[in-house]
Amino acid sequence: MVEESSEIQSNQEIVQAHEPNNEEINRSVSNVGDNSMKMEGTRETCRPYSRLEPQPTKGEVWVWYVYELCSYFVHTVLIPIVFSLIIGQIVDSPTEPLRGWNKSAKGLACKIDETELYERLTHRSVSIGNSKVSPLEWTSISWGIGLILASPALRFVSTNLDHGQNQVVIAGAATAIGAFFCLPVGFFKVTWIFPLYVAPIVVAITVSTASHTRHHGLMIQGFTGPSLQRHQFPNRRGISSRLSLNATGVGCLGSAVIVAFVYYMLRIQDIFTGLWVVSIFTGLIWLAGIVHVFTLRPGATITSPLPKDHFLSIFKSHHGLGTLIVVGLSSFTSMCIFTGGVLFLVGELCLKPVFLLYFWLIYFIFPSVSLPMLQPVQLILKTNAVKMHLLGLILSLVTSGIGFQFRKDNWERHYILIFAALQSTSTGLMHAFARVLLMDCSPAGKEGAFATWFSWLKMAGACLGFAVASGAAAGNVGTSFGIAFCTAAVAMVISIYGNISDVAGAVAAGLISEEGEMVSSPIANGSDHSNSINNDDDENAKKEAVPVGEEAA
Repeated sequence: MVEESSEIQSNQEIVQAHEPNNEEINRSVSNVGDNSMKMEGTRETCRPYSRLEPQPTKGEVWVWYVYELCSYFVHTVLIPIVFSLIIGQIVDSPTEPLRGWNKSAKGLACKIDETELYERLTHRSVSIGNSKVSPLEWTSISWGIGLILASPALRFVSTNLDHGQNQVVIAGAATAIGAFFCLPVGFFKVTWIFPLYVAPIVVAITVSTASHTRHHGLMIQGFTGPSLQRHQFPNRRGISSRLSLNATGVGCLGSAVIVAFVYYMLRIQDIFTGLWVVSIFTGLIWLAGIVHVFTLRPGATITSPLPKDHFLSIFKSHHGLGTLIVVGLSSFTSMCIFTGGVLFLVGELCLKPVFLLYFWLIYFIFPSVSLPMLQPVQLILKTNAVKMHLLGLILSLVTSGIGFQFRKDNWERHYILIFAALQSTSTGLMHAFARVLLMDCSPAGKEGAFATWFSWLKMAGACLGFAVASGAAAGNVGTSFGIAFCTAAVAMVISIYGNISDVAGAVAAGLISEEGEMVSSPIANGSDHSNSINNDDDENAKKEAVPVGEEAA
């Protein structure tokens, strides 16, 4: 990467050896990118789609962080917590349980308001034909409907994200539509209408997350170039990890703000209206993140017809497919533990509402501190994305295993807060490094296809985890933690014995060239959009070839 300018010049000389010696100094950068790609075109069918990405500016990176801040809470707080609570306020008041309103299932003293709120959420009071489901189950059903509706759009979204000029329209429309459906949830106090609210939000967050994840992959290429030699891969690993970890930490802060707002509204007289205000607030915050779409990068321009199975390209990648499976299992595990744990704290331990607030705040704020601190450790130990993701699975294995073992005990308050800190770090690690690993396995020109499946599987895993913990396992924390423990163990086995590797995945994707092969070089400061490049630009590119992790942030 240090000899970037000379490599570009040598590539031009090889490809254009038939040109006269008095060639002009100024060259078209687009020709440089095309010629350098042709040198490696025989390695992967994906390589013709490669191009030189401009180096991201600090503004672009920060705007990318902002969208995570404005959207991460959608699948962590808005859908599972806010909508469930709103539906719970619409249904009829449940009948008094046999144990009374002032005692939990464990026989502990409870406040009547807390017990009634828990019964509203778990009591099967929503009629669906001849059967009834609880507000929590109705939320998970609405969530599932959204995922089903999003499935047919996967092909369209992935194709147009990778090869087209409508990235801004797709991501902007998804964000605006999702934010819009957060606004009218309180207009009609009926339960049957909520799939009409939740399903479009699920589709919107799936599409916008896919666009956001694809942008991450393109920014990494801008920092490091579309192809590196094997010994240069740690540069990519450090930059990619820092970006993803920082974004996850920022997103967790946004979730903490929303849960604090939820807690406040649960303390007022008109809880239903208060929660409606929370939904409107989340919609407005999500809409504010639309500024991110104006920094999106266009798709690659190709001359040959696009393969019809472009959106299925991830299934041709062993490492990409393995990562996809692990992403779904990890998302299931984290949501199952979180949902089961919260229901246990409220319904069985009868913790004071203010302590539940402390639990929520630690769960969502602690990763903002722990994740950035783990990144230097990763660089010192030279740990790859697979091992860091495994660390997250191990933490989930520990929390779910301990929770299952002591499910019949009354947990001490300080142990609960430690549980929140460990599990939140686990969730953050799995989210951040799943994104890193997937983009490492994504061939150039197919980032959108990989990111679309990543987004959908992550949402599907979270939906299933929420459905299990809030459905048949509601009121039985042992079942929730036991299932989560087994799922985390399966994900670990696949990660270890599935031969998933970031380096091998990058080699298979054509992002790494073997030693001695020609390597494509990045153009710094976005100069590849200019009409020509001169000797001064070459000198600047040489100085800014590969930024260190601090520059990437």
